[in-house]
Amino acid sequence: MEFACGFVYVPPALSQKIGQKSNVNKRSALLPPVNRIRPCRPPPPPPTNSAQAKSPKPLRPHPKVIEQLEKSKEVKKAVKSTVFYENAEFHNKTEASITPPRSITPPHTTPPRRTALLPPHMKLSSTNQTPPYSQPFNPSSTNSQEFTYDLPKNEPDLNASLWDPNYSYITPEGTGGEVKLPSDTNNGQSAKALVPPLPPRPSFMKSMPLYLVLLPTPQSSSSSPQKTDSPLIPSPTSKADKGPLSGNPNVLLVSLGKLLSEERGQTMQGEPTSCSQCGSVLDSGHENLVKECYFCRAWEPQSPVTGHRDGLFSLCPDETPLGDDDSLLLFCIDISGSMSITAEMSDGENVVHRSRLQFVQEAVLQCVQRLSQQQPDIRVGLITFNYQVTMHGNEIFTSHSLSGPELIESNFLKEAAASFPTPPPLSQTRDYLQKQVMGLSEGGTTALGPAALLSIAIASRQPGSKVIICTDGKANTDLGNLEVEDLDAHTLLSSTIFYQELGLYAANQGVTVSVLSIEGTDCRLDELGRLADRTGGTVVIASPNKLHSEFENIIENRTIATHCTVTLLLPQSLRMRGEREARHKVIREVGNVDPDTEITLQFGASEQDTEVLAPASGSRVSIQLQIRYRQRRGRMMLRVITADRDVTDDSAAALSSLSLAIIQLNSSQASAALAVRGRFLDARREGELQRKLIERAIEHNSSAEDHQIYQEWVKTMEPIYNNIHNFTRRKSVDSDSQSLTDAGAALLYAMKHSNRKSISLKNKQKL
Repeated sequence: MEFACGFVYVPPALSQKIGQKSNVNKRSALLPPVNRIRPCRPPPPPPTNSAQAKSPKPLRPHPKVIEQLEKSKEVKKAVKSTVFYENAEFHNKTEASITPPRSITPPHTTPPRRTALLPPHMKLSSTNQTPPYSQPFNPSSTNSQEFTYDLPKNEPDLNASLWDPNYSYITPEGTGGEVKLPSDTNNGQSAKALVPPLPPRPSFMKSMPLYLVLLPTPQSSSSSPQKTDSPLIPSPTSKADKGPLSGNPNVLLVSLGKLLSEERGQTMQGEPTSCSQCGSVLDSGHENLVKECYFCRAWEPQSPVTGHRDGLFSLCPDETPLGDDDSLLLFCIDISGSMSITAEMSDGENVVHRSRLQFVQEAVLQCVQRLSQQQPDIRVGLITFNYQVTMHGNEIFTSHSLSGPELIESNFLKEAAASFPTPPPLSQTRDYLQKQVMGLSEGGTTALGPAALLSIAIASRQPGSKVIICTDGKANTDLGNLEVEDLDAHTLLSSTIFYQELGLYAANQGVTVSVLSIEGTDCRLDELGRLADRTGGTVVIASPNKLHSEFENIIENRTIATHCTVTLLLPQSLRMRGEREARHKVIREVGNVDPDTEITLQFGASEQDTEVLAPASGSRVSIQLQIRYRQRRGRMMLRVITADRDVTDDSAAALSSLSLAIIQLNSSQASAALAVRGRFLDARREGELQRKLIERAIEHNSSAEDHQIYQEWVKTMEPIYNNIHNFTRRKSVDSDSQSLTDAGAALLYAMKHSNRKSISLKNKQKL
């Protein structure tokens, strides 16, 4: 099995919802412990002057902070340290030159508060040396300011503490060299400057982090290029990639023809150990207990089923296999009166007129001739119908015809088919069969329903047999009448049920039914096509001169397995989509499988408020696929594949790993499956959602090849997107009771059973 996306995609909204629910009872690690009491600062002393208390002056972001604090009388005057810094003398001179004289306040009786200065910006050097900066030092232009704080109790006097004489202010700690400052663009001169000196580290600050040295940033000139080291602003495309996806990238492709035809080294005998509740195949060491099943448990942060396992089981090892190739090929040909209508055909330079029956006769004869050379052991039979149904014999047994009341009862027709002998190999009957085909003549009504039932009943003797129905008109006899759609609704309903049950009967017997109609006729393929849809056959509308090629395509599409059933098991945190029941398990009846059979399945996180949460982003889930089928020789087999997938809510990651071919195939199959059931609006909505997903993936990946393939694929999907009303009989899609035209039915049934090979072939033909 193949996944369209490299991850299991969960929308960000569901992922955030999961995180909120999972962290609802957790306390942040950044918060202090609950039992810890935060220390509070004692209130300031009351103001001495009532006038000042009523109208205090607001603090201004000015370097003269101490002066404003003194005027407000809210805090005590900060006492500067005398010889705490090595360059204190330089600061005292600078402040004295720019600060006006202040009135000396009398000392207070309360203990003085200490004032800490941020690291100075330059070191005081000798009088013969100039400051490192060309401009005079201005404290207002720097970020240095004074802070007042209360010293802890029993703290030693900082003024009495000596600094380490070996401490250097020349370079920052850990650099071991000088730092070159950028050149000054104002005067065009470049000079080397030392990093501003750092103060000694006080004893009570030993546990504090190191100082951060902020170097001045030069102003860039207009001629210098702008640097791009700053974080880039995300483009609109990158923002769109982070948003939730409109479609569903969680698509699983099952190439049944490839999986069932692969040769495997070891086949296990007997039924595997499975869960009694969901039916998942467990390891051989596990007991048959629900608690051991990964797919039955509610989702929680747990490990998925380990590894990627692929096992093949022979369910009935003691079963006797059938012959190598005992399948039947039955031609069910319409010889009613409408088959006498002629059409022009060029024969070299001449133009001839041939009837529809003559075209069919020529196509069947060519197929018989080729089969007799390539597959002489195949058994080929011929059944014709007009007002009666004839089972043509050969030199060994005679033909047998049914008419009148014999064509009404289904059970009687099945008994008649059981009494008719099986045709011998074609190598024995070729000449007689060709004579039977050449002697056909047209006339009468169209007993298509009884003829189809007889043909399927005869072919059911050998699983893997094929029935090809070729007609040019509607069935108009009692059983399976399709010509009374506007006259008798009850009769039409009974005919619809008849063809549905007949298709189910053929699939259960391993018979593939294909329906081929002649161009320019109306056969009600929307009802008759149910036979092909249920059995894995094809519905084709062909021009008279191309009947032979269509017959050949149907015959070459050999059945490799019958009674195929596909089961997909998901964890409880995921749900199926597009199925009749949106659960974590789905069982799809496929029936007959040919080498090109491919099916797609959709799944995803449940968007409803349920007790089961969706898987969290970053987790890993397991998905199990089970394929139960019967081989051509009659042996029942079971193949089990279990895969592990990572979960993500990153839309960009999902788009980067998306397989557009699988998404396109799923969109075609899912939309057509809705349309053939009359759900035209739902089919259009499904197609539009997946188209938006494909367009977004193409824009994200910027692939010219994918864009070209997409343009051709959009033309194939045009009937779903815009023109579905052109394929309905009443030219409307507002009602689910609308029926399809023959062209619409053939198109939609072909899309429903399409594969990557057929889609690619259509695109190449359009190119």
